[in-house]
Amino acid sequence: MNLALDNEARAILAGNDRGGYTVPTAGLYPYQWNWDSIFAAMGFAEHDRARAWAEIETLFSGQWPNGMVPHILFHKVDPSYFPGPDIWGGVGPLPSSGISQPPVAATFIRCLYEQDKALGAAHVRALIPRLTDWHRWFITWRGEGGAICVSHPWETGRDNAPDWDAPFAAIEPVGVEEYRRRDTTHVVEDERPRSYEYDRYLYLVKLGRESGWDEAHIKADSPFRVADPTMTFILLRANRDLLALAREFGAPTDEIEGWIAAIGAGAERLWNPEIGAYDCLDIRSGQHSGVISNASFLSWYGGLHDDRMLAHFERIRGLTRFGVPSADPGHPAYEPRRYWRGPVWAMMNWLIAMGLDEAGHGDLAEALRLNTGEMIATGGFAEYFDPRDGTPAGGRNFTWTAAVWLAWASPTSGRISCPASS
Repeated sequence: MNLALDNEARAILAGNDRGGYTVPTAGLYPYQWNWDSIFAAMGFAEHDRARAWAEIETLFSGQWPNGMVPHILFHKVDPSYFPGPDIWGGVGPLPSSGISQPPVAATFIRCLYEQDKALGAAHVRALIPRLTDWHRWFITWRGEGGAICVSHPWETGRDNAPDWDAPFAAIEPVGVEEYRRRDTTHVVEDERPRSYEYDRYLYLVKLGRESGWDEAHIKADSPFRVADPTMTFILLRANRDLLALAREFGAPTDEIEGWIAAIGAGAERLWNPEIGAYDCLDIRSGQHSGVISNASFLSWYGGLHDDRMLAHFERIRGLTRFGVPSADPGHPAYEPRRYWRGPVWAMMNWLIAMGLDEAGHGDLAEALRLNTGEMIATGGFAEYFDPRDGTPAGGRNFTWTAAVWLAWASPTSGRISCPASS
């Protein structure tokens, strides 16, 4: 059965390949998504490393002059997706969205390089300046006292997480024109964000587009500015891996070292003593979200090995058959089948397990890998899964789930070994 799943996963990557980049899945997501592509590259690395490097370089071909790497590149216009390039009005070299996504790239570029240094050296040498520019963009425009913020929920990848409920309640989406969603023609409504949330998503896109994606304006005036564990911990880890690459290739390191120190200290702003956990901090209101999400457990991945999240991890893992749910099942906003309000995401599990292993919790990391493999074997290569029984939800034939299987969760495929962050 495992060999059959390996072959199916490779076939999904091939089927979603559009020539130099992959789509997450046909129909629902017909473009190139930022962190999806990095996970896709790791899936390709299991059997085609040259194709993996092509995936990454295609993504960076859309980097903006200010260093930002967009969360969507619209290589070919497809009317099945909304909002498209006409709504975003991106200002980069390719039609794109105006926001970014979690910068997992440096970490997995380092992983890929370690698999074959001879093949990867030229790629890494060319990518180090691009990665540095992107990380500097985060520090400059998303940094708040060392914590890393987002200007739109889509920027985190956790689109409709309960973390955004309070910030959204303070937004009145005036001026949003009538629109027709396309996502609910591909996936049942109960597994997608509500229209209330979509109104506010589009309002924030409208504000960005009307400013010409002026980052200074967005930072000062947008009603949505939330410091986020996803971004903070992933960028902290990414900077550690970028530093390792810079040292190996003789690139400047002082600036990167400064970023690591600043984010390592600033991450403490995300600690909510009322719940004893890392969670989001609304910069506009000064309030924490009060939600323990799967992103809260990325603290180990970021290199914060204080183990303050360990009791919550073990408690939440004991509440569902499959973990890690995207929101605490004990929270009143938990919905086990609605996108980021409860379902399990395989790629988040991989990141969490990487951190657990490096923090000395190899037994928990391996248990999570086995549990994720069982979930995929139960539910197939879905976008996300019901934590109660592994029922598939969202899109099917999903690129990053297939990639995570090949690179990490499968018992039989060539598991990708990533170096520990330093």
